[in-house]
Amino acid sequence: MILTLTLNPSLDRAVEVDELVRGEVIRATSAHLDPGGKGVNVSRALLANGVPSVAVLPCGGDEGGQLVRLLADEGVDVITVPIAGRTRSNITLAEPDGTVTKVNEPGPSLSVVEFEAVTARLLDTAGSADWVVLCGSLPPGLAVDAFARLCRRLVDAGLRLAVDTSGPPLRAAAEAGAALVKPNREELGEVVGRRLGTLDEVVAAAQQVLAWGADTVLASLGADGAVLVDTAGVHTGDSPVPQPRSTVGAGDALLAGFLAAGAHGPAALAEGLAWGAAAVSLPGSRMPGPGDLRRQAVRLHPRPDDLQQLVNQK
Repeated sequence: MILTLTLNPSLDRAVEVDELVRGEVIRATSAHLDPGGKGVNVSRALLANGVPSVAVLPCGGDEGGQLVRLLADEGVDVITVPIAGRTRSNITLAEPDGTVTKVNEPGPSLSVVEFEAVTARLLDTAGSADWVVLCGSLPPGLAVDAFARLCRRLVDAGLRLAVDTSGPPLRAAAEAGAALVKPNREELGEVVGRRLGTLDEVVAAAQQVLAWGADTVLASLGADGAVLVDTAGVHTGDSPVPQPRSTVGAGDALLAGFLAAGAHGPAALAEGLAWGAAAVSLPGSRMPGPGDLRRQAVRLHPRPDDLQQLVNQK
């Protein structure tokens, strides 16, 4: 079983339009309302493909209740922690050429008592988990130190920890000894403090994160695919999508597929790429099921020896 925690979940409304024109009244061609939040999406993708998962999340207000009902409709096993604030709502505007404009609300703050309650529910369930996955942004006002302590508690308990977040929390997770971190290119560049243009620069940045304490870095590169870096080597690949519809949740599907396939080596990377590409071909933040996967479209690329030697210098 894979246990996920989303500290800042959401309702995600995706609206498809012919063209986004600022200041104009635009008629939507379709609309979808889905459960949202990175960890929520990981659980949804896993369950859609028959992999057991449980999602832990704080919920508040009518929006929180609606989020739980939508997850129940998808068969997601949810552990909720009531909070005083209102669960956020996000809006995605998708154009036919694949351009996506996303507006995310900041979300509610968590009090110290509420965060401790979330932590307690997570730890109560974590003992039976193969992986514990912490995903998404931190709620407004939650200290990075509090997140770092949670990561250390999970690692010290002998649990395999995967983290998909950004900024100081991403570095905190690596320094806590997370088994896996999954930034995108921009998040990886932000955490190491430099722009990452080439694949060589991405690999070097991932190696820096390994030096902080993480075991594995899975970096998503958008249309360029993904790169997997650990002490055993470097693997890269992509999976072209002829007709992209929405990139929302694609990185979450990538992570879910990678975990479902064992979270190690090129075979797991290939599965993750198939899941991520399938998500891009679907509207809104829908997660792919078995019928959406095009594994034959995945392409893995060998890396030059000099990059292999770079990784082995840890």
